[in-house]
Amino acid sequence: MFTHRTDITPIEMEAKMLDGQRLYFTPEGNKYPSVTTVISNNAKKAKAIAKWRQFVGEEKANNITKRSTTRGTNFHSIVEDYINNELDLDKYKDSPLPVLMFQHSKDIIDNINNILLQEAALYSDHLELAGRVDCIAEYNGLLSIIDFKTSAKEKKEAYLYDYFVQETAYACMLLERYKLRVKQLVTIVSCEDGETQVVIRPLEKKYLKSLFKYIDEYKTKHGKK
Repeated sequence: MFTHRTDITPIEMEAKMLDGQRLYFTPEGNKYPSVTTVISNNAKKAKAIAKWRQFVGEEKANNITKRSTTRGTNFHSIVEDYINNELDLDKYKDSPLPVLMFQHSKDIIDNINNILLQEAALYSDHLELAGRVDCIAEYNGLLSIIDFKTSAKEKKEAYLYDYFVQETAYACMLLERYKLRVKQLVTIVSCEDGETQVVIRPLEKKYLKSLFKYIDEYKTKHGKK
């Protein structure tokens, strides 16, 4: 059984897709783009994705993307239910792959406890960003931003970098909104081949610098700078 802290009140925010951007509307009436929207706006990343789609073909690229999205969504739902102490795998009998991936990752997930927030909205007036964090809890006893990912196989470290940048944004939002400082960033990648990749990183200035760079690029592109 996972322990959930009851002294942390989740933030209620509405999110909408407008012109291909996911925007959050804060309780104070501000409108901020999601962290994912800002990071994916990066020209280098967009160019790499376009090159990949051209290489494999649009139909295959669409199929791979759809399969990956469905796999990730179902895996996240299973993990959320599990951490909320209400998992019923019969609900997911039509999703055998995510169930199997969860079972392979369960021992890693069990290192999580004392959950502050799960699938919760956060925002920063300083960064003018918002988003929905997977989990903020203790991982092996240390307060962490925890991100759950799925993949066909283990990812190279270079491909994980933007996850650390995104998690850094959530760490900033948590500090701004709740005055709580996390100790580490934890990325858990559950793979189709049965492996579970766990990468733990401290908060580092390089991730914050990259975040500022992405924000500047986004604002320049959308005429908000």
